[in-house]
Amino acid sequence: MKKIMIIAALAAVGACAKPAPVPDAAVTTDAAAAAPAAEVLAADGKSPVGKYKITNADGSVTMEDDKADGTYVDTDASGKVIETGTWVQKSPEHFCFTKDAAGSTEKCTTESIDAKGVWTAQVEGGKTSTVERVES
Repeated sequence: MKKIMIIAALAAVGACAKPAPVPDAAVTTDAAAAAPAAEVLAADGKSPVGKYKITNADGSVTMEDDKADGTYVDTDASGKVIETGTWVQKSPEHFCFTKDAAGSTEKCTTESIDAKGVWTAQVEGGKTSTVERVES
């Protein structure tokens, strides 16, 4: 008889217990979608947003300002704007840009930093430039 009472008491307690709520799949998916994507870093391990001094293969220097909105502005040594467009950092080794000029297509550079700390960017077609981040 005692066993029956114990079993009945356990059954009653079990019937009153609420199961743990199951998370709503839509809420979980929405939260994941709302989370910002991790920023792809530049070859130097920092944000690609910033200012750069680019020394081209012919020795000319271009100053580039890669803005947070995905646009860039290139100026010559005198500060004259020589090119504008959009950019995307696809990986630390691949920086791509599209000039604002009509008919322009996306071009990408292969970037690396050698053992001496020299940052180079090789544009499709083979021309290599040296890149230096300019701290503001």
